[in-house]
Amino acid sequence: MSPVRLVGMTERVLYESSNGDVWALTRDPASNMPVVKHQPTASSGGQMSYTDIGKFLRNGASGPEHQELLKLIGTLLDG
Repeated sequence: MSPVRLVGMTERVLYESSNGDVWALTRDPASNMPVVKHQPTASSGGQMSYTDIGKFLRNGASGPEHQELLKLIGTLLDG
């Protein structure tokens, strides 16, 4: 999966659920720190949120979106 170029930042989709919710690794627009962005569908409330990576992983590392982030982090290591 290639990074998607947005206005001044790069975003990488981690997971899209069967109902259309999307989780992406991106940068917080206010702090420029790496975060996980959650974009729920309108039927789920539709309110986009940004979560610190550590907090995101602590809050539910068994979900498929969490597993995809861990796989991505694993690609940064040799072998």
